Amino acid sequence: MTFYWPAIIGFLFGFGFGVGCALAVMYSIYMGGYRAAVRDSQLPVPPERYRQALGKLVSLKGKGTGEPS
Repeated sequence: MTFYWPAIIGFLFGFGFGVGCALAVMYSIYMGGYRAAVRDSQLPVPPERYRQALGKLVSLKGKGTGEPS
């Protein structure tokens, strides 16, 4: 029985680096968005998109969607 060590090692490295890199990219995108949201919330005049999102959240909370607040 012949083992194909290069294929096995390639699969393990490919899977490990592939998933690891994908998680790193998703985390950096998430943190960038989080920082931007915090920065926008601290501006003297919030951007229009921030005000729309905040208004949507307030209206959903006022409707009593059954979600915990």
